[in-house]
Amino acid sequence: MAELTDRGFEEWLGGMRPRLHSFCGRMMGSAIDGEDVVQEALARAAIAYGHSTPITQPEAWLFRIARNAAIDALRQRKASNAEMGDEGEDPAADSAARAEVTLGFTAFLPLPPPQRASVVLIDVLGYSLAETATILETSVAAVKATLHRGRTRLASAPLQPAPIDEQEKLRLRAYADLFNARRFDALRDLLAADVQLLMPPGTRRTGKSDVSLYYTRYSEVPVLWKMEPAFVDGHPGLLATDPGNPESRFLVLLKWSDGRIVGIRDFFFARYVMDGIDIARI
Repeated sequence: MAELTDRGFEEWLGGMRPRLHSFCGRMMGSAIDGEDVVQEALARAAIAYGHSTPITQPEAWLFRIARNAAIDALRQRKASNAEMGDEGEDPAADSAARAEVTLGFTAFLPLPPPQRASVVLIDVLGYSLAETATILETSVAAVKATLHRGRTRLASAPLQPAPIDEQEKLRLRAYADLFNARRFDALRDLLAADVQLLMPPGTRRTGKSDVSLYYTRYSEVPVLWKMEPAFVDGHPGLLATDPGNPESRFLVLLKWSDGRIVGIRDFFFARYVMDGIDIARI
């Protein structure tokens, strides 16, 4: 981890975004919530950087900020009870001892935040025990203990998708059918007057007139993306696939009110969220 200088700071942050998302998504148990935490962590990092002394371990510094942002988000939604463990015995921490971890984001939900952080940093992102202890501001012995308990708890059965009602299923199918038929005017008619569009990492549009341009862009691209309803981290959404390249995929989430679309989150420009996401077709 080399010392960070002013030059190239924003570019460096951008390059770290996929790794941050891999961490934050698993801390939150959701690719979507993880992206929100990434946005918050990057905003905090930009503010902190202007007021920091020279940063000699930039990755550790950034992951500490991300860890704190994730903990704050977990507290806000009251979805987890922190469980700080004691230091326990030393479980061998080399690669041969690693758990067979399920890399899907929701697989980490049963773990308390300290165990999630240790398992993700070491088993998913490949940091050493010493580097993880630096990031988490704790001892190597404490990391070993939480790592051992986290790996053990990951043997639990995977979470089941949230139930989906028939109306939501029909709305998603109707949207996918209209999109796949390139009936973009019909999709524009579904937009609420105050609809909001988010396309991470930076695009935001508000209002039917402005968001209508979203469909204009899709009518102009050479790839005829195909949408299909799917469970995304256990929640209903849409999976977009390039028929000519099935490995090229991204997510679209819709929010409805009174039969109108009031929110669209499109991850066309943030396909790193696909790394480890849990997807089941509806």
